[in-house]
Amino acid sequence: MRRSPWATLAVLALAQFIVVLDVTIVNVALPDIQTDLGFSADSLQWVINAYTLLFGGFLLLGGRMADLLGARRVFVGGLILFGVTSLVAGLANSPEFLIGARAVQGLGGALLSPAALAILTMTFAHGRDRNIAMGVWGGLAGLGGTLGVVAGGVLVDSLSWQWVFFVNVPIVIALVAVVPVFVPDLRHHVGRRTFDTLGALLGTAGLLSIVYGVVRSEPRGWASFEVLGVLIAGVLLMVAFVFVERRSAAPLVPLGLFRSRALSISGVSLALNGASFLSMFFLTAIYLQQVRGDSALDAGVHFLPMGIAAIVGAVLSAQLVQRLGTRTIQLAGTVLSAAALLWLSQAHAAGSYATELLPGFILLGFGIVAVSVPGQITAVSEVRPAEAGAASGVVNAMYQVGSALGLAVVTTLSISHTTSELTHGATQQHALEAGFERGLLVAALFAVANALLTLATPQLQPTAEQLTEATAAA
Repeated sequence: MRRSPWATLAVLALAQFIVVLDVTIVNVALPDIQTDLGFSADSLQWVINAYTLLFGGFLLLGGRMADLLGARRVFVGGLILFGVTSLVAGLANSPEFLIGARAVQGLGGALLSPAALAILTMTFAHGRDRNIAMGVWGGLAGLGGTLGVVAGGVLVDSLSWQWVFFVNVPIVIALVAVVPVFVPDLRHHVGRRTFDTLGALLGTAGLLSIVYGVVRSEPRGWASFEVLGVLIAGVLLMVAFVFVERRSAAPLVPLGLFRSRALSISGVSLALNGASFLSMFFLTAIYLQQVRGDSALDAGVHFLPMGIAAIVGAVLSAQLVQRLGTRTIQLAGTVLSAAALLWLSQAHAAGSYATELLPGFILLGFGIVAVSVPGQITAVSEVRPAEAGAASGVVNAMYQVGSALGLAVVTTLSISHTTSELTHGATQQHALEAGFERGLLVAALFAVANALLTLATPQLQPTAEQLTEATAAA
């Protein structure tokens, strides 16, 4: 049966849309989730981190499964898992229940996202059509992040927080129903049919242990047996992960890729970029509602200019990077991000949104994509064409993991400062405001470190095709 490739693109892009939507739509629901399910201040971040860590930790395995089992089969399996766990998350009645559902939901995203991209690249040959398809893919993904904050606010205010998860279910059902009609079962030849499940489990378990240790350091202290134990366990698991990858015939993470200085530096840069952005998003979503008194919808609308700036910034970055080079634009992005975070850190509860928050949101929207677009291009600039897919997967996983680790550090330091202020007699509002300021200053330090790191990246003049693929991946 002959299928329209553009109909295939519509199905794939909509699936990626809901995966990205799910990251932002949940943030504005966090205060309601915290109140309803009784989350503590330090455990609330796991609603985000459980999803992010499992998504990043199993992203490469998802890509490998798509290669070995067939991309359409893995795509459908990931969709179903994502839909079922969205339903389960909406039905959660305890923090542990919701965190578990979010973790498995992240696994579903890690299966469907690389499978969808694999189908897209096999459906469209190199050239104009693929460039258009990748542009649509990246554009809809960016739109999902932007609309998520407003959609989350509408759902929370008009229905309940549960609907930020329930909304995925009918979309997933519709997508699964039309996949056999519109999505071809394409396969390409692969070498040895080997999974690296052990590598994925060791790497993800190690990262989870390290993040858990950072989070527990606030209530328990860095010298406690619990914190030291899980941190040491995390490091040992990561050492075991590297050992397994070095000896594997078909490693999940080809360690030889890190011989590329451009990939190593750009991967860390994108991780720092994710750490700054996710930390800001998490803290500000809570600050807007718990300190400034916004409704969920108001908070979503207040975030909207940042999303619009990011979309415009992606277009401008793609144009300017060809004229000025990757390092110039990336450095400008880190400076904009640092300035934005410093600006936002000075906001006050009774201050004007137009003067204290809006400029920071707009600057950050431009800054984040001005780092990610050239960073993606630079990351794969020194790898062989046959390794480009693996390199892109590694860099995307580093972004997700960096986001989760950064959120853990920032949230822990923010909560610690809030607790200290309360102990010294500050009011609840003042203490929360002080914690918000401390967290954003730490996020700004990530951006400053990123600026220094960017100075070591090469200056490249990308082709139009490299720009299109980087914009889609950013």
